[in-house]
Amino acid sequence: MLRRLHHEQPESFAFTEANLKWAEAQISKYPEGRQASAVIPLLWRAQEQEGWLSKPAIEYIATLLGMAEIRVLEVATFYFMFQLQPTGSIANIQICGTTTCMICGAEDLVAVCKEKIAAKPHTLSADGKFTWEEVECLGACANAPMAQIGKDYYEDLTTEGFSDLLDRLAAGEVPVPGPQNGRFSSETAGGPVVLADHVGTGSQYNASVQLAVDLGDTVKRIDGTEVPILTPWLQDAPVKTPSAEEVAEKEPRPAKGEAADDTGVTEQEAKAKTTGNPKTDG
Repeated sequence: MLRRLHHEQPESFAFTEANLKWAEAQISKYPEGRQASAVIPLLWRAQEQEGWLSKPAIEYIATLLGMAEIRVLEVATFYFMFQLQPTGSIANIQICGTTTCMICGAEDLVAVCKEKIAAKPHTLSADGKFTWEEVECLGACANAPMAQIGKDYYEDLTTEGFSDLLDRLAAGEVPVPGPQNGRFSSETAGGPVVLADHVGTGSQYNASVQLAVDLGDTVKRIDGTEVPILTPWLQDAPVKTPSAEEVAEKEPRPAKGEAADDTGVTEQEAKAKTTGNPKTDG
């Protein structure tokens, strides 16, 4: 598939102050002269900030990394995860169209996108809020059909539920991701047949959904202020002093049968005497 830059381009691009600090931290991971190794994470960050990769963004990153612009363009056009055209201000909807999802109704979800967003993929909706595309397998086959919206998976979708989900997003809501049919995770549709007592224990949601709920807004553009930027290789990460127990756990222990100290008593013998092991008492 031929991938070209969009015919309409912004005049300029620049990372936010926080994202620039993040980018500089990524570059610092690599030895002098190897800054180009950071090209993919920096391109991804630019896309997270703007929603897509523009020509000015590619040129900006090339300058930041001391690379020829054509080299950065090669990377951006090679990987389909990079959007080379404007995406919706709220989200780009990615419908999984591979076998399992296709069998379970992905084509119906595509029809909803054509009706509510645009007739063709990679086309802005009339209000500019959404774009959509069909993608290859997203690895949630047990929960087909599904879509990735922003950073989250919305699974076990129906046409009615998916249409309502788009309406809620358009209204400014962030619907809870994950299974949309009441399932906890990816157990069988008829209910779990193993580990039934553990499904949902101690949590309303599975781990990935819980994290999304805790974040609160996972379709938000990333501007670098979401979490502290820690670069331990630059010695600016918080220093945690280990407890005595943690130190003891990490210290090398004598092999079985080897004396634990100058007394000549092995660790196993000492433990047996402490616990009153009948095999060694008396």
